[in-house]
Amino acid sequence: MLTVIMECRDQEPELAHTLSTLVSGAVEGLVSDVVILDHGSRDGSSHVADAAGCRFHAEWDINDIVQSARGEWLLLLEPGARPQTGWIEDIQEYVALNRVPAKFTPSRNYRRPFLRRLFQKPQPLEYGLLLPKKQAVSLAKSSMALEHFTKGLKLRRLSAEIIPSWVVTEARKGR
Repeated sequence: MLTVIMECRDQEPELAHTLSTLVSGAVEGLVSDVVILDHGSRDGSSHVADAAGCRFHAEWDINDIVQSARGEWLLLLEPGARPQTGWIEDIQEYVALNRVPAKFTPSRNYRRPFLRRLFQKPQPLEYGLLLPKKQAVSLAKSSMALEHFTKGLKLRRLSAEIIPSWVVTEARKGR
């Protein structure tokens, strides 16, 4: 079982995109719970999370969140990111055979423009982070952002692709 955790701030459309993708994982029995950590959103993020059956926290301690995760593995995502076809089977196989963190493969259909790829590093959670709960518990420190879980980790790559969150954000802004 897998717990998905996301941090958001005024990202209602992005959150809805990601949650709609995760429904199939819940139906297949992979996703046991989804936790949304909010940073003072003034939009409908809390309503979207509530409608999807997520735990929504406006105040939290990351230690408590990680400890309360139902899944034995955690999947940290950015709101707007969407794992692509085959992600459920890929994660099921990966967690059955491995004990080390991993990330998704970047989508071949949604690549950053060449100059941005050349001069701009990807965000720490741009391709998600899949890690065992036990490891997350040992890494968690109070007031730590989710992106800090990636620090110092050597990540394997899942074969399943992910569309990064910036795709939805740029589409929403009309770029």
